[in-house]
Amino acid sequence: MQWNTISALLEGYRKRLFSPPEIVRAYLDRIEALDKDYRSIITVTAESALRQAVAASRLLAEGGNAALPGVPITHKDNIDTAGIRTTNGSRIDRDRVPDRSATIASRLERAGCVTIGKANLYEYAFGITSDNPFYGTVRNPWDIRRTAGGSSSGSAASVAAGFCLGSIGTDTAGSIRVPAACCGVVGLKPTRGLLPMDGIDTLSWTLDHAGPIAGNVPDLALLLEGAAERRYAGAIRGDIRGLRVGVPRAFVYRRIDPAVKALFEAALSDLERLGAIPVEIDLSFAEDAVAVATGIATPEVGYAHRERIASSLELYGEGAAETFARSKAASAHAYMEAMRQRSEMTAQLDKLFESVDVIVTPTMPAPPPLIGQRECLFPDGSAESVDLCMIRFTCLYDITGHPALSMPCGLTPDGLPVGLQLAAAHRAEETLIRAACAYEQAALAGFYAEREARMFDALARTSEAGRG
Repeated sequence: MQWNTISALLEGYRKRLFSPPEIVRAYLDRIEALDKDYRSIITVTAESALRQAVAASRLLAEGGNAALPGVPITHKDNIDTAGIRTTNGSRIDRDRVPDRSATIASRLERAGCVTIGKANLYEYAFGITSDNPFYGTVRNPWDIRRTAGGSSSGSAASVAAGFCLGSIGTDTAGSIRVPAACCGVVGLKPTRGLLPMDGIDTLSWTLDHAGPIAGNVPDLALLLEGAAERRYAGAIRGDIRGLRVGVPRAFVYRRIDPAVKALFEAALSDLERLGAIPVEIDLSFAEDAVAVATGIATPEVGYAHRERIASSLELYGEGAAETFARSKAASAHAYMEAMRQRSEMTAQLDKLFESVDVIVTPTMPAPPPLIGQRECLFPDGSAESVDLCMIRFTCLYDITGHPALSMPCGLTPDGLPVGLQLAAAHRAEETLIRAACAYEQAALAGFYAEREARMFDALARTSEAGRG
């Protein structure tokens, strides 16, 4: 597509090569042709999207100052959108239509974005896979046998499949970065509090974050600008000479898939070649991060859902009752101990960021698992549950509130995308964007060309099947 990035799309609008209604119709056609294979979108908002596209055309004609006029996006379906069904991926809320939008959705609409659909997710964002018994399991556009990650599965898959140019997801233990890694796109969990959470269904008020997912780093920066109403795009122009990159090899290599390790090492070499300075760091305190995140989120999720539990427990998906039972059984002492450890981890990470500018790890220690897979196996013969494996490197930054970004770093020999995670000090999103953009420009042209080719191949196969 000649408009496969936000910048290219906006340039095309300025040159009048196409109009927002034409672009939105093209995306709607693509969704209709392909999303039956991926199930990334619960509600396609064709009617309202075309109205927004017409409004974007007026903004362009009048020379308004909207930053993202006519840019098609999706929102994870736990983010309220006025007049549009917002299901939380659940049976309970299947007919819920809010009368107000979440602030983050309102900001992007003011910037001119067109909401083209509400993205599928794990029910109420309870899980890290793309399973959903009510709206269909989201399938990975790179290999439909594989999970798209979760819980923002539809957000990442809709971007990777070329159904939109960006999406807004939520992240409590890795739920933006894990699906971004699985689907070969870019996702950011910003600093806690940078983006407002009102109008977004609560999973864990201590750990919840919202953030953008896009096809590349400059597009991510533009979406972050619209969502945060602050400037970030300037960070894409800097080099990274002298950037201190913290590398916690002992933490990362304890259990890791060989293909992920090889791509991670190659990414470290690329960063060093660009002038970054590698610094070996000790991240051993993060070994307890999953337990701490669970100790906080488990009691909070039951409390957040207490009214739905009282009225509609039987309407939740399988496994929810067990989650709520654990939540009710959690002691106040255990919860406070997890909160104490959270404070300690935050202080330890703050201290590390005095000596390094970013910390780099793989996003996940293994490639995207098969749908229904229960364990990840490692060369040493050990096994780890998929749920724990996928968040092992991500949940630390939800606990501490530091910003963390996932971006592609290549393909395994089986053709599966692998994610690279970069984290930085609080409110240092510019540093993340600068580092990520420098790496992207130096190392990912081939990856993006492969992703683009696969996207076109999928549509070509569908067109041929239709003619047959």
